[in-house]
Formats: sequence, C-alpha cells, structure tokens
Amino acid sequence: MLNRYARAFFTKLLTPVASLLLRLGISPDVVTVIGTIGVAGGALVFYPRGEFFVGTLVITAFVFSDTVDGIMARRLGRSSSWGAYLDSTLDRVGDAAVFGGLVLWYAGGGGNSYMAALALACLILGSVVSYAKARAEGLGMTANVGIAERADRLVAVLVATGLTGLFSIPTVFLGVVLAVLALASLVTVVQRILEVRRQALGAA
Repeated sequence: MLNRYARAFFTKLLTPVASLLLRLGISPDVVTVIGTIGVAGGALVFYPRGEFFVGTLVITAFVFSDTVDGIMARRLGRSSSWGAYLDSTLDRVGDAAVFGGLVLWYAGGGGNSYMAALALACLILGSVVSYAKARAEGLGMTANVGIAERADRLVAVLVATGLTGLFSIPTVFLGVVLAVLALASLVTVVQRILEVRRQALGAA
C-alpha cells in the first residue's frame, strides 16, 4: 500500500538529493551501503539503550537512501541485477537491526520478556516473508501476495517506536503494534506458501 501511494511523492522529493550526489561522483552502491550502516547503527546503538525517539530519528534519516539509490541508478541508466540484489540483501540487514535493537532492549534493560518475544517474532517472520518470495522466484515462480509488505512493516514499527519514545506512551501501545505486525507477517507467509503451492501443482 505504501509502495503504491508514497513512492511517487518521495521520488519527486528526493530527486534533487540524488542529482547532487551524482554530481559529487558518489555511486548508488555507496549510498545503499551507507544507508544500511546508518539504519543498523541507529537501531543497534540507541534502541538497546531505550532511546527510542533518537534512534528512530537516526534510522529515518538513513532509510530514504533506499529510494535515493534507485533514483541515482535510473538516472545513470545502470539499473541492474547486481543493484537489485545488493539493495534487497541490505534491506533485510536494516530490518533485522530495527527489530533486533528492540529485542536487545526488552531482553535487557527494558526487562519485558513478552515484548522481547514479540519483537523477535517480527524479526523472524519478516525474514521468512522475504525468503518465501525469494525462494519462489529462484524456482521460477512468483509470490507477490500478502498483507504485510516490507514498507508497511517498517513504517509501522518506526512510527510506533518513535511515538513511544517521544511521548512516553505505555509499552502496551508498542506491544499491540508488534503483535499485529507479527500476525500480519505470519498471514503473509501462509499466503505466499499457498500461492507457490497453487503454481507448483498447476504446473505438474
């Protein structure tokens, strides 16, 4: 949903940034790597200390590199399998760092095993959602279905975590968001399994 309605807006907004980086001689791959380091650093430095708002600000500042590098590649006429592979792989690193940072906080200083378990469930199921699609494509099929796309999950957890840190909202708010994300990810995994099963048996 977010990919559908927000991509055009952010592409227009970030095109001048992409153009500036190209004039400076910076490659799309460098932007991808730096963006991932920034997201992972913000999540794994600030979230495990309970500094949710600052961590979310840092993550948000770097997360748009995912759009900027794509604009740069298209302007260079260098959209390639390598760029898509690098981008997708490092996206998963950043996503895992976000939920991993929450796991570290709630399993440590946050002292809440239920929240740690929910964040861990989101981390695991989010990885399986991505793997289910990638494995299907590796077998020559598609799995472009599901109610929980990556962008939706990332925006939801960042907004909920940032608000929790900014306004000291009770932990239950973030817990509900994590529970919904975990459930939505599980449903998406099942949807993709069924879709691949349909294609596989139909081709038999």
